[in-house]
Amino acid sequence: MKKFCMFIVMLSCSLVLVKAQDMKMVVDSLKKIYAPDSRTSVWNVECIETYKAWKLKGEVDNDNKKATILAETVKLGVNIVDSIVVLENSMEKPWGLVMLSIASLRTDGRHAAEMATQAIMGTPVKLLQKKGDWYRVQTPDNYISYIPGNSIKRISESQLLKWKNSVRYIVTAYQSRLVEKPGSDATVSDLVLGNILEYKGKKGKWIELSTPDGRSGYLPASDVKEFSEWSRQKFNANVIESTARRMMGSGYLWGGTSTKVTDCSGLAKVCYFANGIILQRDASQQALYGRRMKPAEWKSSKCGDLVFFGTSTGRVTHVGIYLRGGKYIHCSGRVKINSVDTSASDYLSTPFLSISRIDGEIDTPGIVAVRNHSWYFDK
Repeated sequence: MKKFCMFIVMLSCSLVLVKAQDMKMVVDSLKKIYAPDSRTSVWNVECIETYKAWKLKGEVDNDNKKATILAETVKLGVNIVDSIVVLENSMEKPWGLVMLSIASLRTDGRHAAEMATQAIMGTPVKLLQKKGDWYRVQTPDNYISYIPGNSIKRISESQLLKWKNSVRYIVTAYQSRLVEKPGSDATVSDLVLGNILEYKGKKGKWIELSTPDGRSGYLPASDVKEFSEWSRQKFNANVIESTARRMMGSGYLWGGTSTKVTDCSGLAKVCYFANGIILQRDASQQALYGRRMKPAEWKSSKCGDLVFFGTSTGRVTHVGIYLRGGKYIHCSGRVKINSVDTSASDYLSTPFLSISRIDGEIDTPGIVAVRNHSWYFDK
């Protein structure tokens, strides 16, 4: 940051006429600082030289990024024409609630595009841009991708606030069903662990709930828990481990992030969300946060620590959840258990890169408790 400030001072003092490459250097330097990861930030800004002014054109995802660009380029002593679009301000209804038990999000607004991630029922998403029948959205872990419009209920800021203040229940069963009547076999919607629905009433051992798009039905009270009460749970490695073990043998899907099917980082996210904790989406992102430890320290690991693997050059490509005695559970082809102990029969030789402890690090960067996330609760 100091080097960047020195660059700005030198440039403004030595140049009366700012050249195109200099403006580009300023904007690119800002991008490296404030939007280094395109998976969680939108920063597409170009500099166009016009008569007596520089036009800044393009898009960013929030107001803070735009304000930073304008403030730093003005320091160059040139006239700026602002044509930067802030995506979060461009939507009439800027929020959405996922209304399917599991919705698939892609890298582009088309079904043939690569799967990026998944979001489950009741997940609030920020709408950034409409593209045909698709929406570019940001999920609570800041991940940016595209979701079909028919997978979400679009809502206003006031409607989101009403939802945050409503009585909601979260599915705590591995999988369940919302049915038309207590004991009925007529399904309203399938449900998975982590789905959030609004409370409507109770009939004996059955709870009446509604999906974000208003479909009502019943499910056993034993399959759900009141959301605000659930969110107050403390870190519990047993919850994380038991969730992972229930998924033993389930298959691998790139971008999968639900109890039906996951990829490696998706498994970590699902298991931690069961404990009320939101992790970053990809393994390479998850490895940046928490209390980091070296692979040689694995004997000091605790159940629930994340263990990271990758290439010989140090690039993180895989994550598992540490259990105990050198064992970890992960999704590679299927959910299974292996060991970091080189003497173990189930040792895998993939380069072991690091360990991250999440326990004790909740609400530090990259690790957020659901109860403290402003998209879920009114703060």
